[in-house]
Amino acid sequence: MAVWAMSKGSNLPVEAPVVRAELAWAAGPGVPDIDASALLLTSVGRVRDDGDFVFYNQPRHASGAVRHLGKQYADGAATDTVEVDLRSVEPAVQRIVLGASADGGTFGQAPGLVLRLLDAGSGTELARFDMAAGSETAFIGGELYRRQGAWKFRAVGQGYDSGLAGLATDFGITVDDPTQAPVVAVPLPPPPAAAAPPPSGATRLTKGEERLPVDMRKRLSLRKEQVAVSLRKHGAADVTARVILVLDASGSMSFLYSKGVVADVVERMAAVAAQLDDDGEMQAWTFATNPARLPDLRLGELPEWLRLHVRVGEISLFRRKRKKGLDPGQVDMRDVGIQNEEQKVIAEVRAYVQEHPTSAPTLVLFFSDGGVYRNADIEAQLREAVEEPVFWQFVGLGRANYGVLEQFDTLPGRRVDNVGFFSVDDISTVPDAELYDRLLSEFPQWIRAARGAGIL
Repeated sequence: MAVWAMSKGSNLPVEAPVVRAELAWAAGPGVPDIDASALLLTSVGRVRDDGDFVFYNQPRHASGAVRHLGKQYADGAATDTVEVDLRSVEPAVQRIVLGASADGGTFGQAPGLVLRLLDAGSGTELARFDMAAGSETAFIGGELYRRQGAWKFRAVGQGYDSGLAGLATDFGITVDDPTQAPVVAVPLPPPPAAAAPPPSGATRLTKGEERLPVDMRKRLSLRKEQVAVSLRKHGAADVTARVILVLDASGSMSFLYSKGVVADVVERMAAVAAQLDDDGEMQAWTFATNPARLPDLRLGELPEWLRLHVRVGEISLFRRKRKKGLDPGQVDMRDVGIQNEEQKVIAEVRAYVQEHPTSAPTLVLFFSDGGVYRNADIEAQLREAVEEPVFWQFVGLGRANYGVLEQFDTLPGRRVDNVGFFSVDDISTVPDAELYDRLLSEFPQWIRAARGAGIL
């Protein structure tokens, strides 16, 4: 079959039931990172909601019809691919726009930019659209659309200098005004050193517990007992540690925030901090495109901390809503962004630990729903951290791409294994006893290995 070389504005019928739109370019120094995406539009040319945008942070449409397959690199060429099962596209969806964004440069800096349409079943190339670009930071390569009950493909080649936000706005996604001055977070003092441990096997009495609401105090007491049981089970009843919490705030996390799942996670992790470190405090970060330090979580202030700093209902895929003005210490989520840049927050937490040493080891509890794509940068950070008194426990909140985080247990070349990882489909259904067992199973092993290696 001859490949149809397309020009801007041309179209062709699509008979394959499942197609792949493959965006390709020549990778190399000075070439920006490019990400393919898809927008599912109704007959009026608008998305129905944020779920109709498929990209690296939200790689699968709820209908299953559109999937972001991710990047591939080979022989100096890079590709990023979106797959569309045309048989499964909902009747309300009339067009699927195949877009892309450039991070760290413009499309004019990406040589050999081409959009290929493939039959996903046979791999046959159905069409090829060679594109020219200049200062654009977002681009629509083509679109799939319905016409008289059948599907067609059109070569578009339209760019935007305003980036992903400009492209999104055109199709009904609201983006807050980025010109408003950012809010500066209040500087936070370093935490005090961990206090001495209680008698072996006991739960720790934590400063501020008495100020909690009765129902929260009861939950905390039961959860501290479960944490103590898990520590005893793994031979670590007398362990003390500084606990640091890291929360993913990327666009795909919006559902977990709005449903209160993240707030519940924070409350459950407060019990870990209360049992391991009886100063009643836990340091915390949030991150997406950029990391942001949150105020220390003091146990006696837990209800207010959840209200102010777990931004339930205040973030969505693109939108960062906020009331007029922020309370002291609150983070303007628009400054945090929507992408996954785990390596940045890892570096910031490492710097904090180095600048504020304690006699106790540090346990980092890192929650993310995946979308990991900075694999080399993340691996470099965590390999460098091997010689530091920190154990990194990652928890996946769903069935997304966790990249290198899933591979650390088998990665060679480290004196000790300083990374743990597990994922769950729905953390709210995991009983406390099971959750704490999984959270704390590798931490005591690392402590023993780190002591043997002279790291602790």
